[in-house]
Amino acid sequence: MDYLPIFADLKQRPVLVVGGGEVAARKIDLLLRAGAEVRVVAQALSGEVESLHQQSDVLWLSQSYQPEQLDDVFLVIAATDDTELNARVYEDANQRRVLANVVDDQPKCSFIFPSIVDRSPIVVAISSSGQAPVLARMLREKLETLLPASLGKMAEIAGSWRERVKQRFNSMSARRRFWEQAFDGRFASLTAGGQFDEAEQALKQLMDEPDEATHQGMVTLVGAGPGDVGLLTLRGLQVMQQADVVLYDFLVSDEVLDLVRRDAEKICVGKRAGNHLVMQEETNRLLVDLAKQGKKVVRLKGGDPFIFGRGGEELEVVAAAGIPFQVVPGITAAAGATAYAGIPLTHRERAQSVMFITGQIRTDGNGLQWSELARGQQTLAIYMGAMKASDISHHLIAHGRAAETPVAVIGRGTRADQQVLTGTLQNLEQLAQQAPSPALLVIGEVVELHHKLAWFGHHPETAGAQRPTVVNLA
Repeated sequence: MDYLPIFADLKQRPVLVVGGGEVAARKIDLLLRAGAEVRVVAQALSGEVESLHQQSDVLWLSQSYQPEQLDDVFLVIAATDDTELNARVYEDANQRRVLANVVDDQPKCSFIFPSIVDRSPIVVAISSSGQAPVLARMLREKLETLLPASLGKMAEIAGSWRERVKQRFNSMSARRRFWEQAFDGRFASLTAGGQFDEAEQALKQLMDEPDEATHQGMVTLVGAGPGDVGLLTLRGLQVMQQADVVLYDFLVSDEVLDLVRRDAEKICVGKRAGNHLVMQEETNRLLVDLAKQGKKVVRLKGGDPFIFGRGGEELEVVAAAGIPFQVVPGITAAAGATAYAGIPLTHRERAQSVMFITGQIRTDGNGLQWSELARGQQTLAIYMGAMKASDISHHLIAHGRAAETPVAVIGRGTRADQQVLTGTLQNLEQLAQQAPSPALLVIGEVVELHHKLAWFGHHPETAGAQRPTVVNLA
């Protein structure tokens, strides 16, 4: 190893920073987060460093560097544009056996700053020994996506329980098994969901009844987004990577399913219009039975599970069975598909409100306030409406919506083969018949902006993807 990786305790220890510009400010921020007593030597201070000085967070020692300023410091950082001054700081520090870092000059560093993933008190440091800092940064970014923000709180709670666990389990191997079960079980899941009191109860139960506690599972309801795998939330990805079993529906794209943990069991409980392969009652029963087997169950739903996704119904059953649960929201189809189609849901000149409704309406139209839905200057985003497009068009026109109102039918929104078909309300049924499933109906003046704002399929990031089809039946 070129460098020994260590973590230094800088609390209340004096550290000297030579330089007061933007680069120095970044180093000062790290030092203050570690609790260091920061002293600055610089001819002038940047706005950020000046603000810290005014707040007495740092001490502006002087405008000129003197070797004696190193006599009682723990380490020193040289961050000036003067290479000769930086070299002199490094040599003076070496003579005094003070650790030194000259920014962007690796040969003149007796210590270096790694790329950091901060989940305090959990901290991950990545270093290339100064050889490839951009590569180290890219690795850090990957780790940021894999390590949940809750790790720090989990470690904090665990630290408060260490003595109790030591008293409960005499052998080191027993304590290790306890913490392995805790960090891979309900304690971890509850902490990730912000349920800290419940998480501590799970620790207590695991300590008092380890065999019983390991047989308790939980359910996490996850929104998979409208299709594009890039729209899956970071939290959703982390939960999917921890699942023992995943129940998914047809709206979840294959690309999203590919991100599920490889050894997790995957069960399709999908439904399509007129073809419920798995009845809702059976899905509810599976959620409860699998969780009671001690499994971490993920219920993966397209879009957002609380917007026409029956997520609330399923969680009512889970809650009634006394099973702990969490919800990870997703990007709903109306938000994702319209954004990818270049159709803003609201616009100051064209739509002052937006309504999300389901197209699963009765043929007589009863059950919906058509007079409210038919108002102008508002956007209607209609889920599952393709099969009822004729009825929807008829009722809206009958209640005053102009037949020439712009409409769009977005098929397979956000996916590489997305299709955007535009026209007017009077030919909504024809458009819906041409659109691939799943399809979202959008009705309102904002649809006119599609021809100005359409971007998906024409953007460099989507080069090579199948170009979305656009049909105009105006």
